[in-house]
Amino acid sequence: MSYLVLARKARPQTFDEVVGQRPVVKTLQNSILRDRVAHAILFSGVRGVGKTTLARIMAKAINCENGPAQNPCNTCKSCLAITAGASLDLIEIDGASNRGIQEIRELKEKIRFLPTSSKYKIIIIDEVHMLTTEAFNALLKTLEEPPAHVFFMFATTELHKIPITILSRCQRYELKRVAPVELGRHLRNLAEVDGVQIEQGALDLIVREADGSVRDGLSLLDQVFSFGEKEISTDDVIQVLGLVSREVILKLTRALLENDPGTAFQALDETFSYGMDLKRFTADLLGCFRALILCKIKGCDELLDISQQELALFQELADNHSTQTLHMKLTLLMQGVEEMRYSGQPRLAMETTFLKIIQSDEVVPIATLLSRLDTLLAGGSQQDKSQMGDETSEFVSSIAKKKQPQPPVVDKKTESKQIVETSQQPEIPAGSSVPLASTGQVKTKQEAFEEESPPDDTPSSPPELMNSPDENPAPRIEPHQRSVRRDWMDFITYVRDRSVWMAQDLQRADSVKEQGYELLLEYADPANCTLLRKDDTKKKLTEFVLDFFQKELSLRFVLRDQNSEAAPDGSDSPLKERHLLANDPLVLMTAEIFNGQIGDIRVGPRFR
Repeated sequence: MSYLVLARKARPQTFDEVVGQRPVVKTLQNSILRDRVAHAILFSGVRGVGKTTLARIMAKAINCENGPAQNPCNTCKSCLAITAGASLDLIEIDGASNRGIQEIRELKEKIRFLPTSSKYKIIIIDEVHMLTTEAFNALLKTLEEPPAHVFFMFATTELHKIPITILSRCQRYELKRVAPVELGRHLRNLAEVDGVQIEQGALDLIVREADGSVRDGLSLLDQVFSFGEKEISTDDVIQVLGLVSREVILKLTRALLENDPGTAFQALDETFSYGMDLKRFTADLLGCFRALILCKIKGCDELLDISQQELALFQELADNHSTQTLHMKLTLLMQGVEEMRYSGQPRLAMETTFLKIIQSDEVVPIATLLSRLDTLLAGGSQQDKSQMGDETSEFVSSIAKKKQPQPPVVDKKTESKQIVETSQQPEIPAGSSVPLASTGQVKTKQEAFEEESPPDDTPSSPPELMNSPDENPAPRIEPHQRSVRRDWMDFITYVRDRSVWMAQDLQRADSVKEQGYELLLEYADPANCTLLRKDDTKKKLTEFVLDFFQKELSLRFVLRDQNSEAAPDGSDSPLKERHLLANDPLVLMTAEIFNGQIGDIRVGPRFR
């Protein structure tokens, strides 16, 4: 007789033998006892969690001659026939091989006949999501109102591929991954039945590789049993399954956290010596860092599917590092894994990532640097200067010196000349005359002051800035000034942020120029500046002008006679033509629709 693999030999035959899935099992048992079994049942879940097994147990329980009971008896004729796979009333179909509409038509013909030796006909379709759309449509009516002697049971690993019309006609049961504790207990019981002693570490590796799938765990355990030893150690499992020892992964994780590049590179080389796939290796390493972060979060230990011994190791390692450090290193590791997948030298990319992770502790956060910089600018302690470094401290000191106010620099020649002239000139009473030796004329003190004043064509200071000769002169302010001619469009943008309609009226001005301490706004049409000329608006606009141009400017509106703009030949002058184009309704509507503004208006012959 051929060898029967452990996954088939250890298949559960009753509900009590099912590993995990207690809520689903209890619901199915109660439905049998209370005669509330649905005519169509859908089992979904990942591979190897018991979907087809539960369907077969349900088939035996429904047709059991000693039922209804919580478990099939496995002794009656019907149970024995279903267990041996020889029952004529149990039709089991592979949805991947029989996925067309013709197979569904043949199935519908079969279920028309009554069962031969059992109470009911049971139709089990595995991987039902593989059926075509036409096959699903052909099954709809029969699935909604099947004959009284037929039960449908479906199994699928991809629930989202099944049409909603099928799902609405089925009673769904979603099977979860089997917990590591339950799976480990089940595998240990099977090992004891076969007379094999297996270490806890080796069993933990098998459970971790199974990833919640009972069938995968049984296949791996069967492979380990084939090793031929009655005592299975952790190293045996590592060699047979081609895994990387958990100790190697933990050693590498500890080296990355403790900034030990030598140990990290040795652990990486040891991993390569096992011939393990880099993708699998990086997944295990990322899982270690995830476990460390979850250990730092209160109440998240239950999210880890690991043994208590490994959990204690992770908690001990996580207590020595902060959550920020673990999160930063995990982020760098994830970036390195992505780079490694598209790199021509994956090992070199991983080694470079390890160096980045190890040297990440030397990076000082920007907030810390700014706080130290503020401390040094304020005259920090020697300890702060030593933390910043010599070159940085010298640079900060130079900045601090530049920030200190410097005394005004006075030319020595000018200063000495002023002192000599002051000492040589006698004090002249007010109203007295000043003799001039070169011309023989006599001038009063007022005439001499006016002669030394600038000529008339030079703009004089505004009235509010003039001081009498006897008063203390006001401090001279020389801010960064803007030009009206160059920055006028920027000023309109500045006004638009504060008042849209004022910016639009300013844009209708025919010309703008600065004359002395006045800003002249020239309008050909007085209606374009009616609102701007109001006192409140003019005051606010003056504030905008002072704030933007940083000049002592006063506003003055100049209104020109529109009749004087007509040309001798009766055609419109360029200025009036430009004005008409700017106020054209189509132009204004276009600017409003696109939320734009009128830029240049050109009326020369070239643009006509």
